[in-house]
Amino acid sequence: MIQLKDLQFAYSRKKPLFEAINLELKAGNIYGLLGKNGVGKTTLLNLMCGLLFPKSGECTVMGLTPAKREVAFLRNLFYVPDEIALPSMKMKDFVRVNKVFYPNFDEDLLKSCLDEFELDENENLAKLSHGQKKKAFISFALACQTQLLLMDEPTNGLDIPSKSTFRKLMASVATEQRCIVISTHQVRDLENLIDAVVIMNNRRVLLNGTLDQITEKLSFRELVKDEKALYEESGLKGRWGVVENTTGEYSKVDMEMLFNAVEGNKKEIERIFAEKQEVL
Repeated sequence: MIQLKDLQFAYSRKKPLFEAINLELKAGNIYGLLGKNGVGKTTLLNLMCGLLFPKSGECTVMGLTPAKREVAFLRNLFYVPDEIALPSMKMKDFVRVNKVFYPNFDEDLLKSCLDEFELDENENLAKLSHGQKKKAFISFALACQTQLLLMDEPTNGLDIPSKSTFRKLMASVATEQRCIVISTHQVRDLENLIDAVVIMNNRRVLLNGTLDQITEKLSFRELVKDEKALYEESGLKGRWGVVENTTGEYSKVDMEMLFNAVEGNKKEIERIFAEKQEVL
């Protein structure tokens, strides 16, 4: 679905943002794209959808070059940015004007999403709150049923019930033919939705793996006395942390602890995951 080969990009000649990034993402997964502020998560999404162009290297999406913005590419891609500007028109009119660009658009799915988010198709989009605009645009994005769906901080601005609805809807549209990439800092919002993780740092990809691959290599559990961990947290329930999985035990991946473990132990994580993994 998405292939990046030796991709380089820079906003400035003196400071490249990406240096020789290699990444392959396939259909059938919901990827969580994680990283600190400024590592280039939004830039990477913009490169994938052809809004920015690589300095060198290759970027292919669905077998096409995003920078060319071909019809076959655009009709199978939808991008939900963090900041959304919607026109002063009713939702139903917005849909009527824009749905023609997406051959798989599903009117019933749109209605279901709007109902779940408690939105009225007769409301003026420009007069909606930030959170309501997000929900309206997400509803339209899901109804387009594109093969590739890119989302940048989609839960920003959503209240707690709406975040729950978002997870429910995303799970319902995930298929083996669709690739979904979600850039987020709100990992707790998406922890039970994401099934693969890409962690970026220092102009490169530090980790790319499914949750099954990660739990094969790492264990997330309560620590015994004096046990060293890649990352640990202490609380009322004792010391919990991330350690190398040397026994083959299964544990549920904690996204926040995983991110902190990777950020604080880059070389050790690279050693642990050095064995060739199955391409996602």
